[in-house]
Amino acid sequence: MMTTKIYVPRDSSALSMGAEKVAVAIALEAKKRGLDITIIRNGSRGLYWLETMVEVATDQGRVAYGPVKAKDVPSLFDADFLNAKNHPLSLGLTEEIEWLKKQQRLTFARVGITDPVSLDDYIAHDGYKGLKKALTLSGAEIVKAVTDSGLRGRGGAAFPTGIKWNTVLGCQADQKYIVCNADEGDSGTFSDRMIMEDDPFVLIEGMTIAGVAVGATQGYIYLRSEYPHALKALNEAIAKAEAAGYLGDKICGSTHTFNLEVRRAAGAYVCGEETSLLESLEGKRGLVRFKPPLPAIEGLFGKPTVVNNVISLATVPIILDKGAQYYADYGMGRSRGTLPIQLAGNLKHGGLVELAFGITLRELLYDYGGGSATGKPIRAVQVGGPLGAFLPESQFDTPLDYEAFSNIWAVVGHGGIVAFDDTVDMAKMARYAFEFCAIESCGKCTPCRIGSTRGVEVIDKIIAGKDTAKNIKLVRDLSDTMLNGSLCALGGMTPYPVLSAMNHFPEDFGIAK
Repeated sequence: MMTTKIYVPRDSSALSMGAEKVAVAIALEAKKRGLDITIIRNGSRGLYWLETMVEVATDQGRVAYGPVKAKDVPSLFDADFLNAKNHPLSLGLTEEIEWLKKQQRLTFARVGITDPVSLDDYIAHDGYKGLKKALTLSGAEIVKAVTDSGLRGRGGAAFPTGIKWNTVLGCQADQKYIVCNADEGDSGTFSDRMIMEDDPFVLIEGMTIAGVAVGATQGYIYLRSEYPHALKALNEAIAKAEAAGYLGDKICGSTHTFNLEVRRAAGAYVCGEETSLLESLEGKRGLVRFKPPLPAIEGLFGKPTVVNNVISLATVPIILDKGAQYYADYGMGRSRGTLPIQLAGNLKHGGLVELAFGITLRELLYDYGGGSATGKPIRAVQVGGPLGAFLPESQFDTPLDYEAFSNIWAVVGHGGIVAFDDTVDMAKMARYAFEFCAIESCGKCTPCRIGSTRGVEVIDKIIAGKDTAKNIKLVRDLSDTMLNGSLCALGGMTPYPVLSAMNHFPEDFGIAK
């Protein structure tokens, strides 16, 4: 009799929905019934409203059931779900679920499919093909492939990855570093976490390719301190990669050396800014550095350093494996490839959607997000984290594209989308933006440190209806100072949510439309 494979996610969002209890209940029920099963702990497919989503391997493909709770397990066995029989929680073939089927998963090609910490599973699903190709090329050829792909930083700044790498490649130094910015602190974002928990080897492979490309022998993953499951998965995967010769000296029998370790972050939002991150990594307080010098020239411990976001680095293996043109064929304008978009807030279907640049906000909110969870109209959407602009319904047809967003004074950022229905008070959202900045400011520059604190006070006066016109002008002046005088994007971008809320939703501030 063949053993039936059952997949239960180990992703932390699935665990929060009871995945561990479901896995235990399935194991106990199978034992009680004398059935031979193997439980594989995969990553989440990203359909978070259906977690815990259990999959059963069949000759036709994997069949999904969800959302499963531990109490549902006996009835699943009664319905013979091991043979993919029907049940009220049946979702059919996983690959045929419309929400998943319409996606273009490149960076997330393995997420939800493999056992995250099985190196064999990773290799069986095209893992390490990119590194093996990279080892046959010169550093300049690898950098050219990344440049030609059009890959831009997925952390928010959208700086071309190839240019950054080329700068480090051209530097002469006895030591170079690859630093992964995994301090994912933006509201409504979870794509970095999903990669690290659900496909850690792809990040390790991407960082190794970066090391080979620019001549760096040491890498660090600066991991958000609130991600214990990612820490465990990464350390387990790094140990397995080292044991198999994919990390350490003479990688895959080559002359290249690359070592990698995880460092836990300081728990400060500002440490997501690359120079503040480097200060923290060096064991200092996370304060923003003046530029120049750029980190690519004088970065970690004063040495040339590549600092890239998780998604940027995790995308490199597929570019090296399939070729620059393959990746560049996705997207629009100067926004090439795909973006892992995170749908959150007041939406029926929150989760991870990977699609080529060019899809509109409206399509994402309604075709994928399913509209608001409350059934009320979606009034505003914040894209790009707590420093992103609020977009009104009149801008929902804007395509997801760095330049298109820039044209409407908004940012794509890390791809996080948080939706609000018509009960939202936009004056309170503007106040929160200032308050967030005041709490998270490193304090090094005056516009951010003082501006954000004064901003909260002035917005409070506006909400109370005191000298509205005068205080609105004051907020605009304050925002101008922060926008143009702040040392980094924390203070420099706080005016985005504040002014967009004021411009698009004036009635919430007591201003006549």
